[in-house]
Amino acid sequence: MEGGYEPALHVEPERPPVNDALTDAPLLTVSGYSIVYDVEPPVQAVRDVTLTLHRGEILGLAGESGSGKTTLAYGIQRLLRPPAVITAGSVVFHDEDGTHVDINALDVKALQRFRWDKVSMVFQGAMNALNPVADIGSQLEDVFTVHRPGMRRRERKAAIAELLDLVGVGSERARSYAHELSGGMRQRVMIAMALALRPQLMVMDEPTTALDVLVQREILQKISELRHQFGFSVIFITHDLPLLLEISDRIAVMKDGAIVELATAEDLYRSPQHPYTRRLLSSFPSLTGARGAYAGRTGSSQENA
Repeated sequence: MEGGYEPALHVEPERPPVNDALTDAPLLTVSGYSIVYDVEPPVQAVRDVTLTLHRGEILGLAGESGSGKTTLAYGIQRLLRPPAVITAGSVVFHDEDGTHVDINALDVKALQRFRWDKVSMVFQGAMNALNPVADIGSQLEDVFTVHRPGMRRRERKAAIAELLDLVGVGSERARSYAHELSGGMRQRVMIAMALALRPQLMVMDEPTTALDVLVQREILQKISELRHQFGFSVIFITHDLPLLLEISDRIAVMKDGAIVELATAEDLYRSPQHPYTRRLLSSFPSLTGARGAYAGRTGSSQENA
């Protein structure tokens, strides 16, 4: 690259430990995928996206608000509501049993079985995603009741206790309601719900938004531990690029509905190829160096006053 590139973020990203579950085998293949919001005039939300998610991989989706990250993730699972319309492309899930599932071709019942069993979702805003009038144990039990109807009640209770202990909430909080838990604990409950059926892919939409940095760190460490323990893949959506540099194996940068760059986290940090990626990296202030060095990039405080 001409003259090289030095991002504003001068702290080396902490790389996750080597993931033994990560392989070259594809888990999800997205080809020529496009989504339009059918309003007047129509809005092209996702533009001809093609990517492959590997088994055991954490793939970060980065970009500013409105870049199409969440729309793409919802479209992959067919969670979109009108006026969103999938206009082109395919999404193929490569199951561990060797079968290939065309998600766009699934009927309603097959899609209901597929979700949570093969692909689960951690939604943005755990307080709004959880039912405020049901305790968290009951909400976790609903997952097993719907998807594992053959389980006995005793088995469901044991599985719920195991899940809550696994994510660090504690089985004793099964009778608690969402408002009785901290933001970090609510997010852990959502992760437990997403893990309940041991899916092969977990989609996480801004899972650490509105959490303080210490709780955010705990959540990221827990995600990394669970990924290594169970070998599932993750699509991690956020506008926080430094966070993705720390947790992801690869990062896809989205702008105006298209993927403008896709690279390993290390390559993206050291040698970003697209001007938009370079601007994203430069938007974060340096944590080291001479005082006032960052202000020099954007003009003095007097000029910006």
